[in-house]
Amino acid sequence: MTVPDLARRIQDRLPATLDLLRDLVGINSYTGNRAGVNQLGRLTAERFAPLGFTAEFVPHQNPACGDHLVLTRPGSSPRSIALVSHLDTVFPPEEEERNHFRWQPEGPRIYGPGTIDIKGGTAMMHLVLSTLAEADPQAFQAITWRLLWNSSEETLSRDFARLALERLDPSTTLAALVFEAEGRPAGTPCLVVARKGRATFRVTVEGRAAHAGAKHPRGANAISQLGRVVNRIADLTDYARHLTFNVGVISGGIAVNRVPHLATADVEMRAFTRDTYQAGVAAILALNGTGDVRSPVDGHPCQVRIELLEESPPWPRNAGTDRLFRVWQSAAERLGQTLGGEERGGLSDGNWICDHVPTLDGLGPHGDNDHCSERSADGTKVPEYILVDSMAPKALLNVLALQQLLQTAG
Repeated sequence: MTVPDLARRIQDRLPATLDLLRDLVGINSYTGNRAGVNQLGRLTAERFAPLGFTAEFVPHQNPACGDHLVLTRPGSSPRSIALVSHLDTVFPPEEEERNHFRWQPEGPRIYGPGTIDIKGGTAMMHLVLSTLAEADPQAFQAITWRLLWNSSEETLSRDFARLALERLDPSTTLAALVFEAEGRPAGTPCLVVARKGRATFRVTVEGRAAHAGAKHPRGANAISQLGRVVNRIADLTDYARHLTFNVGVISGGIAVNRVPHLATADVEMRAFTRDTYQAGVAAILALNGTGDVRSPVDGHPCQVRIELLEESPPWPRNAGTDRLFRVWQSAAERLGQTLGGEERGGLSDGNWICDHVPTLDGLGPHGDNDHCSERSADGTKVPEYILVDSMAPKALLNVLALQQLLQTAG
């Protein structure tokens, strides 16, 4: 089938794809809305069933979260390709209601919760697979397709990571394709070829309480000590190495007439390379120990304790990702397009999969303002939206690249 014929088929399928996206967006699937996440999972399974996919709903280790979704279509060969998305969004139902945030077409854009992060990616998966099944049934039927949806991606759950690594056999999986949004950092469409890793920390400072009027010198002020520590943490940021620390939450003290004995801060760190990541972890943990804020009376010191809470590993540039990226670049060249590779600071499920099987991200459509539901009267603030005109060209690129990937694999 020629490229123009393929493009025409995709364009013909676009109205049905947008209808699917509207139905997905219409279900609130905030991570904490277990019923909504499960409702979305059932609808997703139902819409993919005509393509031959059978559904498995995998309970989350956290009973407050919805089920993960795995759809499988066995092929005539043991080779497989994984497509990855997620069910949850960051918008609680009351936020959507308060901001009148719902499906709203306006010119080239469609606003709504999850339009780009990531329900637009799920709709893209359906458009690509349904087009490939019709246009190249031999290729479609030869491969085993595994489609995986994380029910709690927005909270960086390790639960889905374990599931994905169990289901994706490195000896037979040609690719794991993540359908997060396409980036255009400099105006050129880009796929994601690397992502920063992330670690979170809790800083706890214990001082000594005292009456702020009568016994002030007996106190060892935990907030004062925490202020010094967070400044030292901020100074660990090194933009030249793409290493960042962010002190995001601080709390401490009970009343202004009491020298505070306890103060805490929550911190996150991000880095692209494993060496820089490990160096950053070591640097912040080295701040543990006796502080330099002391009681003037007897020298009682504050104590600083820093705990590593959670980790999401970096996804550095690697041979498997670069090999897949070249396939998509080759398909773009056939279309007369330029395709860039973006190293993105945000995380995705690709961070967990990239060491296990070849992984490529950013396969979804383009849009902007993900995680935003607000709109201002002057138009300087608008909510999340998808650019409708990005859907068909990206689907064509994905179909051509998948065909080339399957041909290359024999």
